[in-house]
Amino acid sequence: MWTLLFIFLMFGVFGKLIGLAFRATWGITKIFFRLIFLPVVLIGLVLAGLMYIALPLLVVIGIAVLVLA
Repeated sequence: MWTLLFIFLMFGVFGKLIGLAFRATWGITKIFFRLIFLPVVLIGLVLAGLMYIALPLLVVIGIAVLVLA
């Protein structure tokens, strides 16, 4: 009986920790893509001569940031 109670409580505690880990990982991934990956892609597009793709993409992202923030 004690073992069963221990197992339930252990799954409860570690389940909450796993949920917290997934939320933290998702937040870190969003920060990584917004601060590192997206500017590198835009700079790469400009350096590759694809300004006609980079500029509208930058405008759309800028408007989205202004509206959503």
